[in-house]
Order: sequence, then C-alpha cells, then structure tokens
Amino acid sequence: MYLGEEIEKCVTLTSLNLNLRNNKFGDNGAKYLGEIIAKCVILTSLNLNLSANNISDNGAKYLGEGIAKCVALTSLIFDLSINTIGHGAKYLGEEIAKCVTLTSINLNLTDTIIGDDGNRIL
Repeated sequence: MYLGEEIEKCVTLTSLNLNLRNNKFGDNGAKYLGEIIAKCVILTSLNLNLSANNISDNGAKYLGEGIAKCVALTSLIFDLSINTIGHGAKYLGEEIAKCVTLTSINLNLTDTIIGDDGNRIL
C-alpha cells in the first residue's frame, strides 16, 4: 500500500495536513501528489509541507494543477521552501488563483528560486 492510494479512498476528506519535508521526491513525486490532491475535490483545508524536495518548474505546475481541482478549498498553507521551482511559481500562482473560494493563503517560498515571472504572479 502507498500513502497516496490510501488518501484517495478518503472520499469525504475535508482537511489534509501532510508533511513530506526533506524527502527529495522531485518532480515525479510532485506529479503523483498533484494527481492525488486533484481527487480530493471537497477539501476545504490543505496544509502541505514539501520543503527540500528537489521540486522544480514542472513539479510546481503539477501541484498547482492538483490544487486548482479542490473547488471547495478555503484555507491553503503551502511550504515549498528550499526548492528550485523557477518559472513554476508563475504556473502555481495561476492555478491557485482558480480556487475562488480561498479565504486564507500562507505560502512559504523561503530559499526558493522563483525568478521575476514568479514574483510578478505571486
């Protein structure tokens, strides 16, 4: 059994707090996690700590796409510190903007290279 497969089974899940700090799963892991999050469509609260996971542009894009599918999301706490998401910050910002029910966002990008485009969008 894998954690993601078990989370998928929680069809009534409204709150998810997941700390995967320093696992270095990279963009492939981020893609898989984004796919799992996308299936949690009734989440209202999401707290993800993905710091120090070697996530780059594509990984940030996959995560953003997954978060955007959480149409009931009102609270997002997202730690992507110590990654190199670069232009992925632009995609992440565009996807998070699709969560129109969000009332609270806490985004930690400490020691993360996001570039000028990322700065403008976020």
